[in-house]
Amino acid sequence: MALYASNRPEWIVALFGILKAGASAVLVSPAWKLTEVRHAVGLTDPHLTIGEAVSAEVVEAAGAARGAICLDDPAPAGWSSFWEMLDPEPGRRLELDLDPETTEAVLPFSSGTTGLPKAVRHAHRSLLVSALQWKIALGMTADDRLQTYTPLSHILGVANLGAGLASGAAQRLFARFDVDALLSSIERDRISLGIAVAPVALALADHPELERYDLSSLRYFDWCATPVTPEVAERFTRRTGVRWHTAYGATEAPVLTANPVHRPDLWRTDSPGLPGADVEMRVVDLQTRETLPPGESGEIVVRGPNLMLGYLPEEANREAFLEGGWYRTGDVGWMEPEGWLHLTDRVKEMIKVSGFQVAPAEVEGVLLGHPAVADCAVFGVPDPTRGQVPRAAVVRRPGAEVAADELIAYAGERLAGYKRLSGVDFIDEVPRTASGKALRRVLAEKARSGAD
Repeated sequence: MALYASNRPEWIVALFGILKAGASAVLVSPAWKLTEVRHAVGLTDPHLTIGEAVSAEVVEAAGAARGAICLDDPAPAGWSSFWEMLDPEPGRRLELDLDPETTEAVLPFSSGTTGLPKAVRHAHRSLLVSALQWKIALGMTADDRLQTYTPLSHILGVANLGAGLASGAAQRLFARFDVDALLSSIERDRISLGIAVAPVALALADHPELERYDLSSLRYFDWCATPVTPEVAERFTRRTGVRWHTAYGATEAPVLTANPVHRPDLWRTDSPGLPGADVEMRVVDLQTRETLPPGESGEIVVRGPNLMLGYLPEEANREAFLEGGWYRTGDVGWMEPEGWLHLTDRVKEMIKVSGFQVAPAEVEGVLLGHPAVADCAVFGVPDPTRGQVPRAAVVRRPGAEVAADELIAYAGERLAGYKRLSGVDFIDEVPRTASGKALRRVLAEKARSGAD
């Protein structure tokens, strides 16, 4: 059954109704349009779609379901019979003939930074384990209050929901991100745990009236989904006194590392922390797949009880796992001897210049140090002699004047010659996924079309 709606209490009720019925929930992003919805339902073939009035037209056009329920109808057609089917005797526990380790519970979608999103098949067990791992990683208790403004259909929204329910924490839902509404809610609702992805952190750090909000209820803000941008994190902490806690996960394995939440004296922003409860992690060579010693960079591979069953389409699984059930995260990084992880880039987004690997995140980190740069993304474009060369898309700070040549020279002074930018495109906004990951593939395609 497909869930295609914004963040609202009915979304949560519908999710648990689906699970209680022994069905699986296809989590469709409310931001998706016709083509994206058509792709999602083509992969999963849902029998029923639960959506909103605003999504009804897209659902119908996509042929998304054999039936549909609209959450905005006062008495939706089929709604009563639907709930009777789920629980004909209210309060009775349904005994379902399913294996929690192998039965699909939810199917969120991968970020799609390198291609069309894949459906990620999570079992009841991996969903429950992930909720408990996130609760432990955040030190969440029944006294906590948190906000969820990333879509519930995204794995971060699912994790926030699961950890909140597991701990008994209160949760404020937002249909969409609005920085003023978020800050007002922290003050009004006495929010104790803040959770941010990169664009949210930037909006907070740059808010012109940040100091007028009372943020004293916050224990910390957790930065997840992307590596921390030090300058942004430091600016927010300097202005508010609120510290950053960091963590790392993936749609396929939602909680992988975190800073030790009960040891604030050990918190770091240069690392998303240590492997979490029951998570096995190692770094392997990009070509040979041999395990590398601490300090050497390679692909991060993981396994544990929070790992997905696999992907749809099935062929995507061929490259997803190594022997022994190790999942290839596609992230490049290295580990300290004590287990602290460092993430440097994505395998498929590494730019190969004359045989040398260039990590986009490294170049982006340099560009973000320029006072005129508000945001940026670096990507590879074809080059006839070197294979690929780096190019940047840059968002300038309001009122800032900076030329492409100046930024190219600025980065060139701080990086090796083979990492030199071939060009800079000025844009209004970096396209990102719901979790804040830059869609470098989209920018590269635009750059290539412009060159053509």
